[in-house]
Amino acid sequence: MQAGSRPLRADARRNRDRLLDAAVRAFSHEGPEVTLDAIAKDAGVGIGTLYRHFPTREALVEAAYRNELTRLCEAATSLLRTMPPDQATRAWMDRFVDYMTTKRGMADALRAVIASGGNPFAESRDRMVGAIGSLLAAGAAAGTVRSDVEPDDVLAGLGGVALVVGEDEQRDRTGRLLDLLMDGLRYRRDAQP
Repeated sequence: MQAGSRPLRADARRNRDRLLDAAVRAFSHEGPEVTLDAIAKDAGVGIGTLYRHFPTREALVEAAYRNELTRLCEAATSLLRTMPPDQATRAWMDRFVDYMTTKRGMADALRAVIASGGNPFAESRDRMVGAIGSLLAAGAAAGTVRSDVEPDDVLAGLGGVALVVGEDEQRDRTGRLLDLLMDGLRYRRDAQP
């Protein structure tokens, strides 16, 4: 929604959310060539509703990507409300891999946005570093995560795991590698062998 515009009515908000979910599924599984009609149909709305919310294909792709990023980053706060910080951090790692898998599926559609002059990644890194930073700070305060870890380093480690084993058929291995990364976050330099 643009600055100064009115908030969406509840039904319009639901339609927009359904369109974003349908777009993520479509662009991730079918690629950038999926028709906007198919996305609208999957969302249970008409094509006019899609165009009222997203006047171009590129606007829809960018909004779908940013919505996934927002879900990922906001999950840090909600996880911290419901579980201990170290468990919240590990749960967030799973969500990060899911996000990266979706982003990889949307790669061709995102490239089309970039080619048209958009920059869907403008805030991505800073927002993810902020989310990781809040999880690490909570873990350090609770004494369950080491305090000398930089959020950028954790983001790099998570990106490496997602790059190597982010596919659904490798989920068991992904979990093992994320557990290993989490164990490294729990290690303390002052611990005696």
